[in-house]
Amino acid sequence: MAAPSAAMRKKLQRKFRLRGFTLKVDALEEAAAFLDRFPDAEDDALDLLLDELDKEPLKSSILDRDAVRRVVSLLVEAEEAVDAASPAATSARSALRVVDSFVVPRFHYDPIKKVFYEHTGRLSIHGEAGDKAALYRDRYQVLLQRLARDKYFSRPAFETVMTESFFVENTVIVAEGELLLNGIFQVNTCGFPPLEDREASLSLLMGLDFFGGGVIPTEETLRLSSLENKAVNDMFVILSDVWLDNPETMEKLGVVLDGYESVEVVPSLFVLMGNFCSQPCNLAFNSFEELRLQFGKLGEMIAARTRLKEHSRFLFIPGPDDAGPSKALPRCALPKYLIEELQKHIPNAIFVSNPCRFDTKALRCIII
Repeated sequence: MAAPSAAMRKKLQRKFRLRGFTLKVDALEEAAAFLDRFPDAEDDALDLLLDELDKEPLKSSILDRDAVRRVVSLLVEAEEAVDAASPAATSARSALRVVDSFVVPRFHYDPIKKVFYEHTGRLSIHGEAGDKAALYRDRYQVLLQRLARDKYFSRPAFETVMTESFFVENTVIVAEGELLLNGIFQVNTCGFPPLEDREASLSLLMGLDFFGGGVIPTEETLRLSSLENKAVNDMFVILSDVWLDNPETMEKLGVVLDGYESVEVVPSLFVLMGNFCSQPCNLAFNSFEELRLQFGKLGEMIAARTRLKEHSRFLFIPGPDDAGPSKALPRCALPKYLIEELQKHIPNAIFVSNPCRFDTKALRCIII
């Protein structure tokens, strides 16, 4: 494979950087080799490759050869690069990026330096004695730094507006009152911390990736917003308690898939949430082989709807009684053993934790 030219290297690095990616040398060579397949539609092929990478549940924004090659293989095998070589088709595709709970960046606020710093150490599976107190302390510090820059808190007192509210356990409130001689703080007015516009937060925290989908440059944000405004017919379908061992559920699911198969614009995303079995998959459960085959049948059902298979993505999120190490949140993705048969039919299906995050175009969502 010939080494890419200097102009090609510069072009690839700039395009990937606009999407929030950094290319290693071997990944750059893999991307250049893919573009060589389409000398007459190089820019469209590159946009398609970037769109497909956006959909992958990547663990890092720094891409190596394996990450790029995995997407290239899917594109070549399905011949999607040829079918989507026009700008209209490319812009219509859903740029989906899914973030697993176990790879979400974790930040802590330093009240002395007044900056956020990312936790880079390895997190333990089991919490320690001080972790619960640290949870509330970190939450308090995050709210405090936001209050400190709120324009209303530069004044000596609240502008009181009486409303009805619920203050539940572990809620952080802002209170105004008087500390009495007996040490009791007598509250005159209390309320919730004020909200802050997303744009204001992003402008102050520029360069920090709290969501986990990568830092998106301004140019790319504008492009994604334009795509979202144009995608007036785009839709997501979210289904829960998809019991694969229940014949009635599978029959009704087939009816739902048939309905969306026949619409003019198929949904860009199907979210299938557990539980995926009518019985809890605990230590007493002894039908894992049967459940594995049922996932395979689900894959066959989806593959039989060719438009859904080609143009929709399928995201699988485990429920509280699905197979896994515990019922505590976050729950890891479904075990590989159970989903192998389904992946033979739907190789680009996505299996992630519960909860998970995903962004598509300019929209960011959390599913739990």
